[in-house]
Amino acid sequence: MIDLVSIIKAAVLNGTPLLFGTSGEILTQKSGNMNLGVEGLMFMGGSFGLAGAYIYSNMAGNNAKGYMAIIIALACAFIAGVIGALIFSFLTVSLKANQNVTGLALTIFGTGVGQFVGEIMRIRIGGNVTIPNNLKNAFVEPVMPLFLRKIPVIGEVLFSYNIFVYLGIVMVVIMSYFLHKTRKGLNLRAVGESAATADAAGINVSLYRYLATCIGGGISAVGGMVYIMTISGCVWNYSALSGEGWIAVALVIFCFWKPLNALFGSILFGALLILYLKVPLAFLPTQIYKILPYVATIIVLIFVSMKQKKKNQPPQGLGVNYFREDR
Repeated sequence: MIDLVSIIKAAVLNGTPLLFGTSGEILTQKSGNMNLGVEGLMFMGGSFGLAGAYIYSNMAGNNAKGYMAIIIALACAFIAGVIGALIFSFLTVSLKANQNVTGLALTIFGTGVGQFVGEIMRIRIGGNVTIPNNLKNAFVEPVMPLFLRKIPVIGEVLFSYNIFVYLGIVMVVIMSYFLHKTRKGLNLRAVGESAATADAAGINVSLYRYLATCIGGGISAVGGMVYIMTISGCVWNYSALSGEGWIAVALVIFCFWKPLNALFGSILFGALLILYLKVPLAFLPTQIYKILPYVATIIVLIFVSMKQKKKNQPPQGLGVNYFREDR
């Protein structure tokens, strides 16, 4: 028998890091910047988030509080992502470097920085980098009241998750409202569609691109922290995040650059990531089963590229640097 409730729960939990990674990149691309360095940003977020919680637990000792560990991990991951995205923004917005090349360079840089921070902590303590069990529980335990979790089926499916699941849902709702219902959001989308037109209307193109890219990078990095602190059990694993960032980039296209769509897309791909554990097929080798998310990514890219609907297309200025003298 297939335990559908168990599959849904696992899909949501495994899709949450993708939700942050995808949402952050959607915000970035809405400004016209294409940051392909999400993989690197997630590595940085994962390692710095764990480092922040680890250092806090050592300093606070028995007085360490779970909610403080979460706040510190979130802050460290977000700041690391902002710094990585700031480097990307300086090179592409200020120096007009090629966005694709810069994004790939950020992937290499961010992955290296994340690996360095994670491994140097492991070497210095002579073992796995982790935090006490009481702090671990704060990251993974359900936050909804017990009476909601006890509702048959619905309680399991809707109310049995850690704080990051609900934080991700709130985030995409706010982001969607910001992009489509506020003046600042309209300005940001205008910059992504036509930087020259936005500039002529008095919108500061560079400022919007800097802010969207840096905030989006910080959000993507939080996705790496969520993965390490929940799925990896608050233990640094140098290979755990491999591929997560690239799936998040592909999900941006799959979700048609819409934050609310990212909520459902991340759950779908979260299910694909764990399907080999929940629904084992004797005739299919595990190694082949594990590549299913990446095969689905390729299929999605082909399918979306074939659907030439205006509302589902990327911002017209995506990936194009703005030269004001050419206006």
